[in-house]
Amino acid sequence: MKRILTIQDVSCVGKCSLTVALPIISCFGVEAAVMPTAVLSTHTQFKGFTFRDLTSDMTDITDHWKNLGITFDGLYTGYLGSFEQLKIVEGIFDDFKTENNFVLVDPVMADNGKLYAGFDLNFAKNMATLCGKADVIVPNLTEACFMLGEEYIEKGYSEDYIKNLLHKLVGLGAKKALLTGVSFNDEDLGVYGYDSVKKEYFSYYRKRLPAAFHGTGDIFASSLCGAMAMGKDFEEAMKIAVDYTVKCIEITLNTPDHVDYGVEFEKAIPYLIERIK
Repeated sequence: MKRILTIQDVSCVGKCSLTVALPIISCFGVEAAVMPTAVLSTHTQFKGFTFRDLTSDMTDITDHWKNLGITFDGLYTGYLGSFEQLKIVEGIFDDFKTENNFVLVDPVMADNGKLYAGFDLNFAKNMATLCGKADVIVPNLTEACFMLGEEYIEKGYSEDYIKNLLHKLVGLGAKKALLTGVSFNDEDLGVYGYDSVKKEYFSYYRKRLPAAFHGTGDIFASSLCGAMAMGKDFEEAMKIAVDYTVKCIEITLNTPDHVDYGVEFEKAIPYLIERIK
């Protein structure tokens, strides 16, 4: 069985990070090994959440794995909360990356033109360094612009603007860059990517839905990672990830009593299993 290591926090309530990654990766018939970077009572959209930093445990965990000779078919990072964690993860990549596995980085730190609380431009610069060690990176437009020092354009941008960002993203060192949340009109929303090895662009769009939910980026990245580990080619993995994310949002919107802190991805799992057959 293939094994993916995913490195991110645990929000005990609130559908994001590890509580999303674990079940979704498992749907692909892939083992999801975890390194929790922190434990939160809820995700940060709730007020008064508790937080326990697990940075001091990360090196001990990896040392134990190395002593046991444990290997991974993929390494996938989500939210990382500090400079120290970025540095530790760089070391994990150095220790566990091989010619036969892949590294996927979702540089979770910003959206809608703003950095998340607790992050600054120096953090974005260091995240760009981590992205340079990845095979695949999946930033949104805001994250890409902060990492590259480029102007963020919310809407009305050109295809050349997106292609320029993609070329600069792979220039950090990643083989493939995939920008999420790309749209050239008011009807469609999707992803636009570039493969620096094949010198090819690719994109995929679905109808824009009238909602934005916390955690959908984690659903997308986890689905992409699982599909890649399963052996799907990258463009098919990208389409699976987009389709599943859209299905999760559609189901949530069709549930009259849904809450706004996460999508009902669990109800869409049967769709995902059928989609990957």
